[in-house]
Amino acid sequence: MTRDELKEYLPHREPMLLIDSIDIDRDGVCHAQYRIKEDEFFCRGHFPGNPIVPGVIQCEIMAQSCALLVKDEIKGRTTLYTGIDNVRFKHIVKPGDLCEVTAKLKSKRGPMFFCEAVLTVDGKLCCKGDLSFALA
Repeated sequence: MTRDELKEYLPHREPMLLIDSIDIDRDGVCHAQYRIKEDEFFCRGHFPGNPIVPGVIQCEIMAQSCALLVKDEIKGRTTLYTGIDNVRFKHIVKPGDLCEVTAKLKSKRGPMFFCEAVLTVDGKLCCKGDLSFALA
């Protein structure tokens, strides 16, 4: 799915659309990518001369990827995150890095969805966590 196709499902727009492409495999696992650009608003002041992608942005990249696991259910709705648990940051993410997210839907209860996601760069684990959201 291309960036333009993603806009049919996600309400996010630039500068907060943080996925470039996505594929959901036969097993229902999401594989998303996002290249961190040099001029990202969140890198300009974090930190001048040594830009690092904030952890909350890494979580947002994973969150958008998780939402697309249920893309047919979210079309025209808003995903409201209810929890981000067991998050760990293992490596720094910098401008120019290609973030690759693998996300899985673990369970669903009514309008609530529970996922796990991993963000890597060049095969190195950078961030992982359990995310939950509800549809509104």
